[in-house]
Formats: sequence, structure tokens, C-alpha cells
Amino acid sequence: MKKGINIWSFAEGQSVEACMELARSAGYDGIELALGEQGELGMETTESGAGEIRRRAAEIGIELAGLATGLYWDYAFTSEDAATRRRASEIARRQIELAAWLEAKTILVIPGAVGVDFMPGSEVVRYDTAYDRALEAVSELAEHAERHGVRLALENVWNKFLLSPLEFRDFVDKVGSPGVGVYLDVGNVVATGYPEHWIDILDHRIFQVHFKDYRRQAGGLHGFVDLLAGDVDYPQVMQRLGAIGYDGYAVAEMLPPYTHHSDQIIYNTAAAMQAIMEPKEGNAHD
Repeated sequence: MKKGINIWSFAEGQSVEACMELARSAGYDGIELALGEQGELGMETTESGAGEIRRRAAEIGIELAGLATGLYWDYAFTSEDAATRRRASEIARRQIELAAWLEAKTILVIPGAVGVDFMPGSEVVRYDTAYDRALEAVSELAEHAERHGVRLALENVWNKFLLSPLEFRDFVDKVGSPGVGVYLDVGNVVATGYPEHWIDILDHRIFQVHFKDYRRQAGGLHGFVDLLAGDVDYPQVMQRLGAIGYDGYAVAEMLPPYTHHSDQIIYNTAAAMQAIMEPKEGNAHD
């Protein structure tokens, strides 16, 4: 299994190149980049611009583990507004194209939302309506992704939607594309379930994994803590991932970065991931 870090784990304002260099110095195999509206890697980034990032990554010696985006929180496939839904599809298509140019073969996609508690004023969409819209949107994107050799990995997030591994499994199977699977965030599961159960049930549908940790007792967004400081049973997670033959990226997503000495979270997380992925005898349980 490869060790990766998401670019949102770095202090705001750092260049893509600086983040890649820091990630490499901390011992990561890859970095997951993110698409924004604007900036170095934005909706207007050209094939040439993406190619320059790819070339610089190769020089630094770090892989591009995937391409995420936070834009789906503002532009959901499930929105009541048709213009917003069209914008979500435009974002996904650009994300697919950029990933192909970057040679980052997996993109993180939020399939939609019924409601989002941590975004005050966000719309609430009836569950069955959200389901139908998400299924239609992802099914349409699957062909575009296949043409570009990119995989769509749908993430489980706090969106009041696709709330169980059974439902997530069935949604992916209804899409019916070998290029559509799951981006399993083990930390996001803990508030309502157990990531080891999700791994068993989703099995080969898991395309990529986010490592986070969560402390149930804290609750809400404050429950997210440093790796190994929460309630994720990482020995069980690693055992179950091994049992399904998963050997792709584990990408740490640490939000937000430390207020002071922000680079330290990159090194601390790398050390925690090393302990999780290659435990010393006596430090893990069956």
C-alpha cells in the first residue's frame, strides 16, 4: 500500500510545487492535488499547465495520487437548481480532463447531498430525488471518464446521503461501470458506523482510501483529530484492506492544518501512517 497526503493538509497559500517538495521530504509516495475555481490548478488550467505540474512532480520524485475538489459543496449534482447541476457536471468533466493530463488516474467525486449541517443555509433535497439525480449524473460521467482513462471514486461524506455501505454498494452497482467505485474515508464513517464493515462490504469497489481519525465523544467537526488519536480501529482497517487485496493509496486528509508550525502536521502524519501501515511487533492487536 502506498502512502499519500492530500494538499488540503498543507498551510494555505503554499504553491503546488512547495507542497510536493514538502510531501516528498516527509516520505510520502504521492500527493493528492485539488481542483479550485481559480489558481494554479483551476477550471481554466490548460493541458500545458497541467503538464508542467506533472513534469515537476516527476523531477521531485513524487506521484500524483489523485485529484480532489471541494467545489461539489457549492455545486451539487443533486441541487434543486438546474444551473447548479449543470455546473457540477462541468466541474466533473474538467476534473476528469485535468486528471488525465496530470496522469493522476483517480478523482474524488462527492455524488451529491440531501443536506449539509456544517454549511449554514445549505439546501435540503428530498432523499429519493437526490438519489435519482446523483445516479443519472454519475452514469453520464462514467463514459467521459472511461474515454480519458480516469476512475471516478465517490466519497462517503457528511451529506446525509448514501448513509450505509449496503446503499453505497448498490448505488455503484447500479451505475454499472468498471471505472466508477468508492473513495472510502475511514474517518468519516466513525460517527455513525465502523470502517472495517464498510471495507468488507464494498470490497473491490474501493478505488482509494482516505485516512483520517475521529473521536466520537467530541462530536461534530471537532471530533476530527490527528491519526491514532481517535476511535478508528486502524489495526482492523489494515487487516480488512489486506483481506480484500487493496494495495493502492492511503491518502491522509488532515483538516485543518496546524495554526502554528503548520509543516509539522505533514511529518507527524507521515510517522503515524508508518506506524499504521508497518506496525512494530507488540504495537498492534488482531
